[in-house]
Amino acid sequence: MASNLPITAKVAKEFMAIIKNNPGMIPTVNRNYEDEFGTQGGYDSGQTINIKLPPRYSVRAGRSAVPQDTVVSTIPLTVNQWGVDLWNTRLEATLNMNALNDRLEAAAAALTTEIDRQGLEMARLSTFNVINPTGVAPNTQALAVSAATDTGARLSEMGAPVSNRYFVANPRTNGYLIAGMSGMFNSVPTISGQFNSGQMKNALGFDFVMSQNVGVQTNGAATATNVNGAGQVGSAITVVAIAGGTLARGTTITWPNVFAVNPQTRMTTGQLAMFTVTADALIGATTINVSPPLVTSGNLQNVTASPTTGAPYVIQGAASTSYGANIAYHKDAFTLAMVNMKEPPPGSGATSSQTSEDGVTIKVTQYWDGGNDVGNLRLDALFGWAATYPQLACKYYVL
Repeated sequence: MASNLPITAKVAKEFMAIIKNNPGMIPTVNRNYEDEFGTQGGYDSGQTINIKLPPRYSVRAGRSAVPQDTVVSTIPLTVNQWGVDLWNTRLEATLNMNALNDRLEAAAAALTTEIDRQGLEMARLSTFNVINPTGVAPNTQALAVSAATDTGARLSEMGAPVSNRYFVANPRTNGYLIAGMSGMFNSVPTISGQFNSGQMKNALGFDFVMSQNVGVQTNGAATATNVNGAGQVGSAITVVAIAGGTLARGTTITWPNVFAVNPQTRMTTGQLAMFTVTADALIGATTINVSPPLVTSGNLQNVTASPTTGAPYVIQGAASTSYGANIAYHKDAFTLAMVNMKEPPPGSGATSSQTSEDGVTIKVTQYWDGGNDVGNLRLDALFGWAATYPQLACKYYVL
């Protein structure tokens, strides 16, 4: 029986039913800033908002007031347009959903994979905390438990709330965790869920998610290079010329006696502060760009001291080695925005339908290619990622 729904609306509903089964990282992150892009008329690609982070203050002692400045930091979030196009569909004449389903399933997988991949790549490059830098596989009960408890401890040290914590693992790490924890007591639903799906379920404070899009961190061949200058702060640290090769973007480094502090109390956590390299430092370079910037005092203090001049940085993991960069994080560590797009202009001959479900927004547009006498279909998403609070995330390396 023919439906009165427009073809684009039917395709959008079918597409959304498929796409919701492949969410990856999408439903596990902050989505609170999408409304700031507005919805009326949609936005063009490239639109940027600046997310304001809450200010931090110091607590005074005694009766005398000590007024302090309010420093508001911002994080940019830019949305860009991505999509999948289906050619020669002839949807203008008829809609055979059975015949179209295979195409839509492939298109949905491609689009969700790209959204998920971009989020996990952003997480890999912005997350500076690393656990298990040797990359040993968590294939025993003790190591599997430590994968969760050690990453959970680091998140707590950095001030992460104990709820809404997620661990996104690549397929191999997911398998190690299931095997490692299989001998532990679990509820019947948890055991059944893992057995039936082959994926880790909730355990030890984390909701586990398996994603094939977990990135790989490849450290460059650079060898340890000494700091050149005392009292350095900020995001650009001067060093003696880089030797041995490139210090690759995404590499995590530490400095001796530079400890992380709790973001509220400014008390040392007892753990060395970690920094991610934000741009390749080529052999001979004398500057290492890092995140977070080193702050040794004030409301935004994040380390106990500056690196000592003459002290070498230490790479987390081995040089010239690749690691699966599994990500454990609190929901607020990362932000995804998916927003409505502009509809085709009147008189263009195109029809469009836009729908949202489970945090995914897509637009389906049908248009006619008169030169080739075919009906075409395009599926578009307008989205962007931001590392809002990367200190609330931790990479777990596995070789």
